[in-house]
Amino acid sequence: MIVTIALGLGLGLVGLGVIGMLISGIRSVMKGKQDIKKIVTMIVPFVVFGIAYGIVGTIVEAALGTMLFMLAAMVLLILATGLRGTLNI
Repeated sequence: MIVTIALGLGLGLVGLGVIGMLISGIRSVMKGKQDIKKIVTMIVPFVVFGIAYGIVGTIVEAALGTMLFMLAAMVLLILATGLRGTLNI
């Protein structure tokens, strides 16, 4: 019984922390302290995960698909920036 209560309280505190971070982030954006590009960059993996979850239907496969997609995107972007530097584009 005590384990269930402790687990519930712990998850509740984590939930309150996440809500606090979201509120703080929204206030920071409204005050102009954060750049929208940085926020969009941080949201991309969550959007990819949501799309993958909608397609495959399981969390594990969606997480693996998201990881593979983000790794492929990282490699392509590294190649693109390397070519830009090499070709002086």
